[in-house]
Amino acid sequence: MTIKDISFYTRIGRASELSDKGQRRLYRFFEILPGFLSWGTLLVLIFLAWQRPVWVAVFIIVFDLYWLTRTIYLFTLLKVSYNKMNKNLATDWIEQLDKLKPPEYSIKLNNWQELYHLVFLPMYKENLNVVNSTFEALSKVDYPKDKIVVVLATEERAGSKAEEIVEVIKNKFSHQFGNFFVTKHPDNIQGELAGKGSNLAWAGKEIKKFIDEQNIPYERIIVSALDIDTQVPQGYFSRLAHQYLITKNPTHASYQPIPFFNNNIWEAPAMARVMSYSSTFWHMMQQERPQQQTTFSSHSMSFKALVDVGFWQSNMVSEDSRIFFQCLLRYDGDYSVASLYYPVSMDANVAKSLWHTMKNQYKQQRRWAWGVENIPYTAFGFLKNKLVPLRKKIRYLFNLGEGFHSWATNSLIIFLMGWLPLLIGGTAFHATTLSYSLPKLTQILLTISMVGIIVSAILSILLMPPTPNGRSRFNKGWLFMQWFLTPIVLMIFSSFPALEAQTRLMFGKYMGFWVTEKSRRD
Repeated sequence: MTIKDISFYTRIGRASELSDKGQRRLYRFFEILPGFLSWGTLLVLIFLAWQRPVWVAVFIIVFDLYWLTRTIYLFTLLKVSYNKMNKNLATDWIEQLDKLKPPEYSIKLNNWQELYHLVFLPMYKENLNVVNSTFEALSKVDYPKDKIVVVLATEERAGSKAEEIVEVIKNKFSHQFGNFFVTKHPDNIQGELAGKGSNLAWAGKEIKKFIDEQNIPYERIIVSALDIDTQVPQGYFSRLAHQYLITKNPTHASYQPIPFFNNNIWEAPAMARVMSYSSTFWHMMQQERPQQQTTFSSHSMSFKALVDVGFWQSNMVSEDSRIFFQCLLRYDGDYSVASLYYPVSMDANVAKSLWHTMKNQYKQQRRWAWGVENIPYTAFGFLKNKLVPLRKKIRYLFNLGEGFHSWATNSLIIFLMGWLPLLIGGTAFHATTLSYSLPKLTQILLTISMVGIIVSAILSILLMPPTPNGRSRFNKGWLFMQWFLTPIVLMIFSSFPALEAQTRLMFGKYMGFWVTEKSRRD
């Protein structure tokens, strides 16, 4: 691709932004496709359950067998990833960096301490205890502090209370790092969508001025975009630097940790805990499938790649995953995600009441599911960029499409559709042997699949932070039992928000950026 193409590929947020009518129609086709396929699957199954119940019954049995096999496979990946993570947590990464010699580095350095970490922390209206705990963790990392540049990226629209918090943080922590900056993203910039992406893009361009003044080579800077509630372990930046130096082409890769939503997990209600650990387990599994992995939430990459793509996109919601696809197109398919097998801690969804927590959980999942907007962006970009290998185009589009389709439909097919032939299949179907066998076979297969829920329950207990004072020892028994809410939780807080996101995109009802409420006791 030429430099002229860069702004084109990094600025598309939706079909309406394209001036050419033919291109706009093509982009709208790709926007409609995910929702059309998901709704089409569900509606066809309902229709066939009425008209051809035997077909649907056979499909459900085959699908349940497929899901059982997939569950076993995924939990095997989970166990492998869990073991690697524990091994990495027990490793002294400063010592490992010292063992690396300059000829082994993937970039030209005299020693590893010439690597800088540039840390962006976009902030809106979060409470002081949330921001303070993030900086407390950041101040304890074992990487040389003089090589850490921290950027607290604030919003003009956040108001005076946010400014007061910034002053407290600045006075307490600014002297602990090599450099400390506070940026303020102006409100109502034309063409921008108010949210994390536009804030990060503004902050990135501001800090580039400082980097250029200091004449620091871009490839020596590792950028970490962390949510404001992200607490990094002591060895995180050392682990990240080590992975950067052993990656074959480090400026053509992003670096993904495992998100643990456990800062306030003891305050979260049962369904929020199940969703939090379900998300964590999914990302742990993805660490073992780097060819299917994209960036999510808190992630890292080289400053060189960030500058090459014109920083994060400022006119869309899912900037965390979009930055990966921006780089994939910019480098003609020569871009990947390196798994860190290392955790970062974030907040579970907790609001001031159970009802508000449930609403916020749904909205958060819907915002994450809005990552479906990457399908039209990537499909359109692949058509325009002839240099990306065809095989890679097919693999990424299939993984994207299958992932979002499964997100919206799988739990509904597993837990609801299996009963449809019995309910609307008519008397002729009820007279068949299959009518008698279907519920029994489904029950047996789902019961076997419950092994996955049991494994999840055990692993979630192992990963829980220490029990706070005043908590009963019987809490862990409840932590185990809550996992049997999984079928209901997956339908209400996974499939439904995913379907809504895809339906909104299908009808051009574009979403704005919704900020997850951060509620945590002092």
